[in-house]
Amino acid sequence: MKIAMIGTGYVGLVSGVCFAEFGFQVTCVDKNPAIIERLQAGEVTIYEPGLDELLTRNARDGRLIFTTELASTVADADVIFIAVGTPSRRGDGEADLQYIYAAADEIAAAMKPGAVIVIKSTVVVGTNADVRAHIAKARPDVPFSMVSNPEFLREGSAVEDFLRPDRVVVGVHDERGSNAMKRVYRPLYLRETPMIVTTLENAEIIKYAANAFLAMKVTFINEVADLCEKTGGNVQDVARAIGMDNRIGSKFLHAGPGFGGSCFPKDTRAYAATGRKMNAPQTLIEQVVMVNEQRKRSMAERVIQAAAKSGAKTVAALGIAFKPNTDDIRESPSLDIIPALQKAGLTVRAHDPEARSAAEPALPGVVWCKSAYEAIEGAEITVLLTEWNAYRALDLKKVASLMKGNLLFDLRNVYGEQDIDGTGLEYHSIGRPRLGQSA
Repeated sequence: MKIAMIGTGYVGLVSGVCFAEFGFQVTCVDKNPAIIERLQAGEVTIYEPGLDELLTRNARDGRLIFTTELASTVADADVIFIAVGTPSRRGDGEADLQYIYAAADEIAAAMKPGAVIVIKSTVVVGTNADVRAHIAKARPDVPFSMVSNPEFLREGSAVEDFLRPDRVVVGVHDERGSNAMKRVYRPLYLRETPMIVTTLENAEIIKYAANAFLAMKVTFINEVADLCEKTGGNVQDVARAIGMDNRIGSKFLHAGPGFGGSCFPKDTRAYAATGRKMNAPQTLIEQVVMVNEQRKRSMAERVIQAAAKSGAKTVAALGIAFKPNTDDIRESPSLDIIPALQKAGLTVRAHDPEARSAAEPALPGVVWCKSAYEAIEGAEITVLLTEWNAYRALDLKKVASLMKGNLLFDLRNVYGEQDIDGTGLEYHSIGRPRLGQSA
């Protein structure tokens, strides 16, 4: 079986490499020749732990090929995955499907009879059926199958998620598509990984509903943190206790500056927009979207108020990526917080272990530093924005000695009371009592 993967972004590259690891012949296609040249040279174009080793091995063994030639690749493929971007559309928040339909047009022109076309991109309900009709109209003489196969990859652990998933969701409209997916995922089936085979529409809704629910958990615990701050509670203790209830679960109950990344922001907007369009308002998710945007603004305001009170002029920002173990900055809280600090007249010195090259064009005026300690030196305020391991064991006495001031805003609750004692730092966290407060 030959697999074509259209798109070498986050989902396409991880999926293509992992399918090759399953033993299939995989050809990944992208229109950007610069990206393909880098991949052909063995250079991974995204930061994802473990991906470089798999790419190198499978390319070396001839199972993984990268090309800009879509037509010839599709013409020879048994299963064709579409893994192109579906960004938020400006104005209404709906998913922009132009790249899906552009790929569908090119696939229709080149596909062989019996091809199985799989949309792996996140698309709103009804898209697979519409694309199927679109392709059938263009090539009424060529039989093909349509499949929805949403991804559930977490950036920073995507390889592990692909190779050892909680479940595989497959939406089909015929038996040929179902059988092809069972063959594609046979290595997981042998490990007894649950495979949910359902309709095209169900698969589309499952993806959005899953991300919307997780985003809602993040927003919920952030609001609990606000209540804890007003009442003397500790959000970590609360989250630990409620997470022990197996009806709730402990994951995604970590208070912070709001969710970001390539999925939750755009998917919650698109899910809410679909609800409005279908006259089935998703009011909980509408609120989640609004509260998350407010969250990022409120985090910036905390720092700005502290700077005004203390006379601070310089802030050290540690972490730009939306989460650790990725260089992805898409809709990261830092992209809202840092410009707000700059607008308030503060100089920002920043460090991130992996995201600098992506973030530098997006954050003009930021002073970029080679280490956390370099960023901290001379700053009156330090703000920990992303919980990279590199920031989990900072020498806080050294931090205090390097800083011109003593304000540490830990927006990820990395440190505890035992870490702060004796450092001289005034420590502000999320949803917990203040530590080391100045007299």
